[in-house]
Amino acid sequence: MYLHLGQNVIVPEADVIGIFDLDNTTGAHITRFFLNEAEKAGRVTAVSEELPKSFILCGKNKDFVVYLSQLSSQTLLKRSGSFLDKI
Repeated sequence: MYLHLGQNVIVPEADVIGIFDLDNTTGAHITRFFLNEAEKAGRVTAVSEELPKSFILCGKNKDFVVYLSQLSSQTLLKRSGSFLDKI
């Protein structure tokens, strides 16, 4: 299955490590540090030019990409049927 992150970006659900709400997670220093380092390494991709509401961490084989999405983490969670079974 695939997860639509917004605009024309679709990722395999198997590659999704986590879906995070930006308002709730960026209050922590470690999250800001992680996102800053990922951006410096060129691993951050903005899905749209709108203000992001969530970030999605995707990885495979020790490699990762962070997607910034204008969609809320709740919306992305609802789009993914397989994640609902794990909660």
